[in-house]
Amino acid sequence: MQRDRKRGRDRNLNPWTEVFQEYRMFTSEVISRTAFGSSYLEGEKIFYMLKKLADIVSRNSNKSRISILSKFWKTDDDVESEKLAREIQDLVIEIVKKRENKVASGEAESFGSDFLTLLVKAFNNPDEKNKILMEDLVDECKTFYFAGQETVNALLAWAVMVLAIHRDWQDKARREMRMIINETLRLYAPINGLVRRARRQVQVGKLVLPAKVDVWIPNMALHHDPQLWGDDANVFKPERFEEGTAKATKYNAAAFIPSEWDLELVSG
Repeated sequence: MQRDRKRGRDRNLNPWTEVFQEYRMFTSEVISRTAFGSSYLEGEKIFYMLKKLADIVSRNSNKSRISILSKFWKTDDDVESEKLAREIQDLVIEIVKKRENKVASGEAESFGSDFLTLLVKAFNNPDEKNKILMEDLVDECKTFYFAGQETVNALLAWAVMVLAIHRDWQDKARREMRMIINETLRLYAPINGLVRRARRQVQVGKLVLPAKVDVWIPNMALHHDPQLWGDDANVFKPERFEEGTAKATKYNAAAFIPSEWDLELVSG
């Protein structure tokens, strides 16, 4: 009991609160239930493996690779990532098959009402033009996790931090949350760069990109560019979004790309 009281006093004296892990658990549960619904427990396993896969990709993102050698010699991370990718695909296929069997046997009237349901319907679409492959279905699950769970998790943690520092904005937050969210995403985007591959040769201004070339888009550099955002580009200033994103970026959509989804909108 004395020990419990001491721990309680220590917690009261500690001015710091770890919110990142709390938000990670919270957003993981929300995304798991939204994506997989009744298959929530299987969804949690998939997201756990996706998190491990993301960690491997992150720690290898800046390492130089020789493509020819990688065909004959694989690192431990290569082996682990391939194993995780296979396990993730097998789990998703297992969930899909369970739902298909329930509908086929009459045990269930439909595939469900969650995000995975939309993918299963597209996978079983009789129209070949609108049908997706199993590989596409698995990739969509991965995207839903990375674009949903990790993005929201990072955003919430950074938003709480900047509000703790800029207390004058705490009262305004209840009325002007959209401005605060956009400015937080600008300063502390959940991802620090995006990669896109040219499917065919394309010309961007005077630059010609050959087919199958990977293009690195440094969105964080764009977000902190004084030429785009002014001399106060590194300052927390939510009021810059007061009249909307278009006005804040001077109608330059490429100036503000906080996530993968936003890049798709720019590309579209």
